[in-house]
Amino acid sequence: MRILLVEDEAKVSRVVTVGLKAEHYAVDCARDGREGLELAVVNPYDLLIVDLMLPELNGTELIRRVRAKNPDVPILVLTARDALADKVTNFESGADDYMTKPFAFAELLVRVKALLRRGTVNRSNIVQIADLTIDRVTHQVQRAGTTIKLTSKEYGLLEYLATNAGRVLSRTMIMEHVWDESFESLTNIVDVYVRQLRVKIDEPFQQKLIHTIRGSGYTISDTFRE
Repeated sequence: MRILLVEDEAKVSRVVTVGLKAEHYAVDCARDGREGLELAVVNPYDLLIVDLMLPELNGTELIRRVRAKNPDVPILVLTARDALADKVTNFESGADDYMTKPFAFAELLVRVKALLRRGTVNRSNIVQIADLTIDRVTHQVQRAGTTIKLTSKEYGLLEYLATNAGRVLSRTMIMEHVWDESFESLTNIVDVYVRQLRVKIDEPFQQKLIHTIRGSGYTISDTFRE
């Protein structure tokens, strides 16, 4: 899943970014509202985390403009403003949740996961495809009852494929949701990680779940026929 953090405080940005990456999310950061708006309009994010007191364009206006173009993306406000009027204004502008600073990262993570579950793709805690089970809370992966150990990026790739089961995902789509922008130049990294994932998910088992759609990308499905 890919998250946009719009936050001008370097310390807060660093803490949130490191914490979310440790939880297998890809995170893009913007330091002012105008940059945040440009990124939010161009890229298909799964969640926005927005501060209110931003240079160039304040968070409330950013939320309004994003909502005008994208009514579905979840938006979490993370701000030092705790007045009821601020909360009402930003909920009316299109925010889905509101969290005040100082904050505990554990609580932020719970709210992030709750918002992501509200999206249009499969957001249930347990994703089941044939005998493959993915627990999106504990990040435990099993196939036919056998626990499979994955790296952070392998898990992120598997989760993205699984929550879009049956849908063909292009390499670009996968890069945008699983990797950070710094990996954009590594055009073959998706293929490398798909191969690694197949070794763990498919090779030990008779039924293959991860499929290559030539010229288009990849899909995970228990009903796919070559």
